[in-house]
Amino acid sequence: MGIDIRKTIRFLLNYQTVELDAVRPSDTLLDFLRLDRRLSGTKEGCAEGDCGACTVLVGRLFDGRLTYESVNACIRFVASLDGCHVVTVESLATPGGPLHPVQQAMVETHASQCGFCTPGFVMSLYGLWMENPKPSVAEIEKALQGNLCRCTGYAAIIRAAEAISSIGDRDLDPLVAERASIAKRLAALKDGRRVVIEAGGGRVILPASLDDFADVYAAEPKATIVAGSTDVGLWVTKFMRDISPVIHIGHLDELRRIKSDANGITLGAGVSYTSAYPVIARHVPQLTELWNRIGGAQVRNMGTVGGNIANGSPIGDTPPALIALGATVTLRKGDSRRALPLEAFFIDYSKQDRAPGEFVESVHLPARDGADRFAVYKITKRLDEDISAACGAFRVRVRDGRITDAAIAFGGMAGTPKRAAYAEAALVGEVWGADAFEAAAIALARDYTPLTDWRASAGYRMLVAQNLVRRFYLEQDSAEPVRLGRTLKVAV
Repeated sequence: MGIDIRKTIRFLLNYQTVELDAVRPSDTLLDFLRLDRRLSGTKEGCAEGDCGACTVLVGRLFDGRLTYESVNACIRFVASLDGCHVVTVESLATPGGPLHPVQQAMVETHASQCGFCTPGFVMSLYGLWMENPKPSVAEIEKALQGNLCRCTGYAAIIRAAEAISSIGDRDLDPLVAERASIAKRLAALKDGRRVVIEAGGGRVILPASLDDFADVYAAEPKATIVAGSTDVGLWVTKFMRDISPVIHIGHLDELRRIKSDANGITLGAGVSYTSAYPVIARHVPQLTELWNRIGGAQVRNMGTVGGNIANGSPIGDTPPALIALGATVTLRKGDSRRALPLEAFFIDYSKQDRAPGEFVESVHLPARDGADRFAVYKITKRLDEDISAACGAFRVRVRDGRITDAAIAFGGMAGTPKRAAYAEAALVGEVWGADAFEAAAIALARDYTPLTDWRASAGYRMLVAQNLVRRFYLEQDSAEPVRLGRTLKVAV
C-alpha cells in the first residue's frame, strides 16, 4: 500500500486558514506576506536573519501545547509552516479600534523614530509579553538581541517593554484568551499525511513521521534537509542557490524530544536552541552564556542543535563545547543506526562521516559527576548576534593535584571543529599549575594552522586561542571566580 499524500500545505495566517498548492522550495514567508498577501507591516531589512525587521510570531502545537515564538520571516520558508499559526503585526489592533498594549507602550515611551524597525520590535515584545508579562531588563535585552534599531538607542524600547502590563491585561489578549480554540484549529490541520508539492520546477516534501523521513531521505539522498533554515535560508536569499528537492523536518515531533536521565542528556536533532536551554542550564550551567549568544532570540527559536552539527561549519557555536563534553551523535539511514563520537563526525571542511541518505537523529551528552572543570569561550567582534572568530572549550579533570584527563576543542582554528591533541597531551599527567597550561598554550601551534579571513587573522586566532588556555587556568585556579571582560566562569 502506498503512502497517503497531500499536495497542499495548510496553516493559519492571523485568523484565516490558508491552503497553498503551488509552494516553491525557495518561497520565503517574508515574500509571501508582502508580495502575495500585501501585509507590508513586516519589513525586509537584511534578508539574512540579523536585523529583526521581519519578525513575526509562529505558533506550533507540541505535545498538545501551543507555543508562540518570534522568528525571522526573511529566512523562514513557507513550506515549513504546515500546521502552524502565523501572526503578523497587522493582527494586533482591530481596524478603527485602540492600539494593542504593546503598540501603545511604544507610543507612550516614544520608542519609535524612523519606524522601519518598529513592527519587528513590537512582535518580539509581543512574544515576550505573552510568556513573561513582567520581565526584567536582562530578560528584555535577551528577547531583543535579534532586533536592531539605528535611531533610538534602545532605552525607550526597554521602557516600553516594562510598561506593557500597566497598559493591558495579557490574559485578555486574543492569543491567550483564544488559545484553546486556535489549538483545536491547528490540530484539525494535522492529518498525519506526507506532503509533496511540485511547483516552479522544484519539489517540497514534508514527511509524515520520522520513519517516513528516513524512507524519503534514503530514496533521495541528494535532497536538502531543512530543520530551522537559519543556514539554508541564507543559501537562498544571499547565494541564490537551487535547494530543490527539499525535505522539511521541523514539524516532526519525534526529532524535537529531549531525554534527561542518569546517563546524561539526549537531544533530538530537531530540538531548537530555545527548547534545549532549560535542560542545558540545569545540567551544564557553564554553557548558558554561549547559548545566549547564539544569534538572537529569533535564530534560537528556529535553529536546531542537530542542524548546527550536520551543517559541519568550522565556526558552528555548539560543536567545540559538545566535543569537549564527550558528546556522541547518532546517525540513521533507513532502519539502521550507528553512534560515534562527535569529534569523529567531522572529517574535513564541509565533509562529515555521513553516508548518502544518512542523517543526524540525535546527540547525547554523557552525565557529569561534577569532578571536572569546564568552561567555553566565544570570541567575536561584537557581543551579541555575531559569528565566532574562535571558540574554545575546555574540560579538565584533576585528582590529588594532578591532571588526569583533558579535552580541549576549538572552532574557527581549522577546517572543522577539532580537538587539540598536543595541548591535551601537555596537560595530562602534569601537576595542576601555570607551567602545565603554559606548555599547553605553546603546544596549540602544533594542533592548528588557522586561516586569515575577514573575521580575524591567523596570528590573532592563534594568540587568542593560547590566551584562552591561560585564561582557563587563571579562572579555575582562583579561590574566588575572577571576572575577565564580560564573562564569569565558575568551576563545578
